[in-house]
Amino acid sequence: MTVCRDCCCGSRVKHPAVDHAAQVDRLRELLPAAHRVRTSLCLDVCAQSNVMVVQPARTARRQGARPVWFGLVLDDAIVTDIADWVRAGGPGVAGLPATLALSVIPAPAAAGER
Repeated sequence: MTVCRDCCCGSRVKHPAVDHAAQVDRLRELLPAAHRVRTSLCLDVCAQSNVMVVQPARTARRQGARPVWFGLVLDDAIVTDIADWVRAGGPGVAGLPATLALSVIPAPAAAGER
């Protein structure tokens, strides 16, 4: 899982009511060690900050599963729901709960696709 923590995502100025460090700590607490939670620089979807991307497991990716992008992750309940889904298998393995489907955003186009 990749958690954007650059200019807009993770910004106390943009989202003063969100404890951004606690979100990352909570994900690391809820997910087994096999699920790496990493932070990144800007993922280029600032209008949807805070952004998190869940990568499929290798076997699911080989079967066609793709990363799922979540935007506006500003609430602890959404963080918990994402962690629960990842523990259940995530993209390509576990169905996406309806509550999380509301937070799915399109991945930004690659530079060559624009």
